[in-house]
Amino acid sequence: MAEKQFDNHILSTSSPFKRACSNNKPRELSVMKSVVSMGALAILMSAASPALSSSLVVCIEGSPETFNPQLTSNATTSIVTGQIYDQLVSVKAGGSELEPSLAESWSISEDGKTYTFKLRRGVTWQSNKTFKPSRNFNADDVVFSFERMMRADHPYYKVNGGNYLTFNAKLADVLTSVKKIDDHTVAFTLKEPLAPFTGILSHQSLVILSAEYAEQLLKAGTPEQLDLQPIGTGPFQLQVYQTNAAVRFKAFHDSWGEKTKDPSRTPKVDDLIMPITVDAPVRLQRAQAGECHIANAPSPTDREVIRASAKLNLVETPVASSGFLAFNFKEKPFQDKRVRQALAHAVNMKGLVDNVFDGTGTVTRALIPASLWGHNADLKGHSYDIEKAKALLAEAGYPNGFDTQIWALPVTRPYMPNGRRAAELIQADWAKIGVKAEIVTYEWGEYVKRARQGESKTAMFGGIWDFPDPSQIPNNYFTCNSQGKPSPSNIGSWCNAAFSDLIARAGQITDQDRRADLYKQAQVVFNEEMPAILFGSSSALLAVNKSVSGFVPAVFGTSRFSGVTVP
Repeated sequence: MAEKQFDNHILSTSSPFKRACSNNKPRELSVMKSVVSMGALAILMSAASPALSSSLVVCIEGSPETFNPQLTSNATTSIVTGQIYDQLVSVKAGGSELEPSLAESWSISEDGKTYTFKLRRGVTWQSNKTFKPSRNFNADDVVFSFERMMRADHPYYKVNGGNYLTFNAKLADVLTSVKKIDDHTVAFTLKEPLAPFTGILSHQSLVILSAEYAEQLLKAGTPEQLDLQPIGTGPFQLQVYQTNAAVRFKAFHDSWGEKTKDPSRTPKVDDLIMPITVDAPVRLQRAQAGECHIANAPSPTDREVIRASAKLNLVETPVASSGFLAFNFKEKPFQDKRVRQALAHAVNMKGLVDNVFDGTGTVTRALIPASLWGHNADLKGHSYDIEKAKALLAEAGYPNGFDTQIWALPVTRPYMPNGRRAAELIQADWAKIGVKAEIVTYEWGEYVKRARQGESKTAMFGGIWDFPDPSQIPNNYFTCNSQGKPSPSNIGSWCNAAFSDLIARAGQITDQDRRADLYKQAQVVFNEEMPAILFGSSSALLAVNKSVSGFVPAVFGTSRFSGVTVP
């Protein structure tokens, strides 16, 4: 396996942080293959204990798929890349308001088809051992970042797979051009009005890359390094990554946030370390032992343990999320709506949510959650009715059931805190109607890759809204484009013209009441066609050391660790 090293500085390997990087045995090979030399590994192990005031340690639950979020919509990857890059627009930390980021202001044409952005001046790019920027951020970087995803003839279009999930799902069909007006002005032109366009630009996947860095790599014949050795404008810079062990950053003190004295965008620690710890109980143990300041996504069953801790605070954030078990429409049984409805009626969803969410979750009866406008409160979901399920299966030609699989989510999420336990409960429920289900799981990055390649029969999936508009999850996970191609995260390949048309129409108008009505109609179609079984949701959880200050968890999108201090 080829070595990819991000830094060669050598530091002491005697840090107690060794424990935070150990005992992480991957269940499958990571999607992104990367190893580090002993010198680079020494960086990971040193200066990383919470006892050192210049280091902030955040235990995360999985490995990043890539270091360019354009190529993924994976929330775990976003935790990592969200520290490195900036978008033109962002969502205010802890709130739902859009705020300027690399764009200081913007205006919209009268026909709603042209958005003109005035760019922030004096923004410095990060550097690494092979790249030293000769200029600041400008309009060329914005044009490059979007044209790389837009143009099939672009030299970077197919680099590292060229699968731009968020862009393809949200903008590919509607964005016609991105033009440089001058060094600090850029115009986006759409085929038709798109109401959530500015919000979409705040998505963590739609970051701005350095065009100068990309050009240098292309000339060197190593364009793939653009997505592996990232250069951004954010508060932290990647220093070294060891697959399935840890990611380490150093503060970028020339960031525009620090220059403008924005406390929420200024790195307040010298080092940010993210040990990768797959198991939620182990993450909590490490937080309790002082091996990490923040443990991401602890199990809901440990709420009271965290509340009772003398060292930790339980931080609960009411995020908007949607989780589900998607049917693969390439599998013959699932092409029959009666089969899908039968399997939905066979699941005791209230019992599942009470068990898996430890009494803190609520059953999701509509695709858009109640925390967002556009939610259809009239939908009641599917009743738990074994006899009805058996009758529907028999009517569909499966009186004795059939064999299938349940892919269990391997990470903890607000919409699914324990995928394995949920899969076991569904497996037992389906067995009552003769459906025999094998439970399958993989390491998170491998799980996502395989599911998107259509390998699952049924698979748990889901998402957390990154910006306050109902369009995101329906559009990402259940629509098809104008040529009938499923969006990249539509792992079941469900293409329903009525549903996709309603979602598309809702995105083309600005009247919120009319948009809400269209989203409600789309949820009725979803409820009737049953492309997936909806689960439940609860707040996002974090275990945070009581010594930490300045941390504001994101309600929409990814939390940043700039502005955070430790004693």
